[in-house]
Amino acid sequence: MQIPYIVEERPDTGLNNSKLGIWVFLASEIMLFGGLFSAYVFLRMAAPVGDFAYWGSKLSIPMATFNTIVLISSSVTVIMSWASLKMKDFEKYKMYMGLTLLCAFLFLVVKYFEYTGKFHHGIYPSSSTFMGIYFTLTGLHMLHIIGGMIVMGYFWLPFGNKMWQSDPERFTNRIEVAGLYWHFVDLVWIFLFPILYLL
Repeated sequence: MQIPYIVEERPDTGLNNSKLGIWVFLASEIMLFGGLFSAYVFLRMAAPVGDFAYWGSKLSIPMATFNTIVLISSSVTVIMSWASLKMKDFEKYKMYMGLTLLCAFLFLVVKYFEYTGKFHHGIYPSSSTFMGIYFTLTGLHMLHIIGGMIVMGYFWLPFGNKMWQSDPERFTNRIEVAGLYWHFVDLVWIFLFPILYLL
């Protein structure tokens, strides 16, 4: 028996099941990161004057700027991968999705060097309140990056080719949903970058 509204839109919401599900999931993620951002604001207000600015100066703005460009680029490529499927061009989808995964991997490599640089200089989450917040927020964000890579990689590997051959419309919807998640991950970083690195 076929589950209804896998491809068709539900009459009550105007969305298919997968898109409705991702929006509900993203709403919970907004509450998670919203709570952490709020905690950051309250802790910064209670911190001694100059404390957060001092520890913030230990972060690498050039590396974070590079990572911001990388993630924004990955948002463009994930849109292009979905658009390629809408135009029935599976090979272009593979190329753009591959570029998205490459950008995500590049982001993680830069974060690895950023983290190891901190550890090499004796800076850990326990070093200060700011560093505790920094490692918590960026670490949680990295877990979301890895989760997105697993899902998109799953669709990029041979399974995606099989699903495209058997049910292209459903496959296209899955890529759109993965793209919505990826845009959320990018948006979180766009908030993290100025809050942690620039303010």
